[in-house]
Formats: sequence, C-alpha cells, structure tokens
Amino acid sequence: MPLTHHPLTQEFPEYKVEIHTLKANNNYFHHLMERYEAIDKQIYRIQSGEEPTSDDYVNRLGKERLSMKDEMRQIIITNK
Repeated sequence: MPLTHHPLTQEFPEYKVEIHTLKANNNYFHHLMERYEAIDKQIYRIQSGEEPTSDDYVNRLGKERLSMKDEMRQIIITNK
C-alpha cells in the first residue's frame, strides 16, 4: 500500500471552497484542521519508518484523525 497524506481537501474535494472558508473564518475549525494535519504528517512519518513507535500508538493516532475528520465533515455540512 503506497504511503499518502490525507489532506482534508482530498478527503472531501466537493467541499474545497467550504473548507477554505471555514479555515479562514472559524477558529475552532481552524484549530481542528491544524491538529488533523499534524496527526496526518505524524502517521505518514511513522508509516514511512522515519519515526518508530508502537502499533497501538499509530492506531490511536489513526482513530483520532478519523474522529476529527468526521467532526470537521459535520461542521462543513452544518455550515453549508
């Protein structure tokens, strides 16, 4: 499986404009997105072997990223 980042605009390309608007105008969404991106980068580093860690830790990060993605999607849909 090739390693890839999961930017929110790739995960939800149909909401690209809404994501940009929310990131610029909603502090909570902006904070969530920054945290999501940081976790995504950390998972990528772990999976590429740059940052060794336990499977449990990377699984927890993956679950946190998924939870944040779900929350941000709900915010996007609510503010559309």
